[in-house]
Amino acid sequence: MSRTSTATTPDQYIAQLDEPRREQIGRLHDLIRKTVPGLEPYMESGMIGYGRYHYRYASGREGDWCLLGLASHKRYISLYLTAEDGKGGYLAEAYRDRLSKADIGKSCVRFRRLEDLDQEVLREMLREAATSPAASAT
Repeated sequence: MSRTSTATTPDQYIAQLDEPRREQIGRLHDLIRKTVPGLEPYMESGMIGYGRYHYRYASGREGDWCLLGLASHKRYISLYLTAEDGKGGYLAEAYRDRLSKADIGKSCVRFRRLEDLDQEVLREMLREAATSPAASAT
């Protein structure tokens, strides 16, 4: 799915994808739900969001966003992590060496197939994201 989805539910989002991406996103969605069941899925800005938190910048700007995000793009799958590593850095970057087949950005893990990621490392990262400072931000 290269365009922004108009789906209103995570199940609808997944159903609108073509194979083999539908199966890949569906499996990752299930893995996220089993690993961090307290993060409820919902649609956020054309992707599946998991968990909500409130943020407030020093400028006074504030809002609500998802703790985790899952999106299907034309060439890859993106897993967005709005989480810190506990050392002042971004959680996704802290896992760069352990997810060597993924392209890692500050808050994004991009990959072509779920099999490209070590599943146990992925579960560890998801559990850490669910308990990050952003998860309890007010």
